Amino acid sequence: MASPFITLTTDFGVSDGYIGAMKGVLLGINPEATIVDFSHDVPPQDIAYASFVLGTTYSYFCADTIHVAIVDPGVGTTRRPLLVVAPVGRFVVPDNGLITYVMPGSIHLAPQDGLSQASGIAVRKTALPEDWTAYVLDEPQYWRRSVSATFHGRDMFAPVAAHLSLGVSPTDMGTPVLDVMVFDTTSPTLYGETLYGEVIFVDRFGNLITNMTRSQLSGDVSEVEIGGVTVKGLNRSYAEEGGILALFGSHGYLEIAERNGNAAQSLGVKVGATVLVRS
Repeated sequence: MASPFITLTTDFGVSDGYIGAMKGVLLGINPEATIVDFSHDVPPQDIAYASFVLGTTYSYFCADTIHVAIVDPGVGTTRRPLLVVAPVGRFVVPDNGLITYVMPGSIHLAPQDGLSQASGIAVRKTALPEDWTAYVLDEPQYWRRSVSATFHGRDMFAPVAAHLSLGVSPTDMGTPVLDVMVFDTTSPTLYGETLYGEVIFVDRFGNLITNMTRSQLSGDVSEVEIGGVTVKGLNRSYAEEGGILALFGSHGYLEIAERNGNAAQSLGVKVGATVLVRS
């Protein structure tokens, strides 16, 4: 049987040797491993960005794929290293909210008490879905012999993923847990005929991706307002006209873009900006 794919998502970049070291460990344990790079250009320490990348990409791979995602400002602290096993894949991640956009429904949570602050992002515990399991990676036989307090990606996550790809059971990897950390996300809110949402992601083209999906919009969209600019109606593609435009992008979310430009820069907005949609 062919070895399952191992995907990598990190904020390590490619100018240093961190990714090379991780791949060396993976291939040293499983020389037949097929490694796929999702992204290594996640902004440093931006857990939410990495979660969105992982959450909008994993579904294109087989359910036995092993997804290693590391944006880990809390490396070396008490944050838990996890293996999360779901019907849609296996995820080797720090327990800092990175799994959020993989969870069913993207875990839309209203802000409330009970948050903790971990590595600059507000997170809370949430119970796993019934058909999911998770394990704290506390079995050292599946790590490298020497573990750096600053590079768990190389010394813990990579070897765990490699052993998984060779058929080691997730139950052998560590202690079962019933919850994981997720960060707060919010659903759009309807007031009268106006739907209030927000920007949740800005891609490298400056496209502003919101938390609004087509199913949340009733009827045709007459206008979209963001950053003091009102866009009339929706486009089908980025190339239909010039200037600022709105459309449903490939992720399935409403986007605000600029043809041959950078909407985020032109509008001076970023993640968290309010978006108003009127039918």
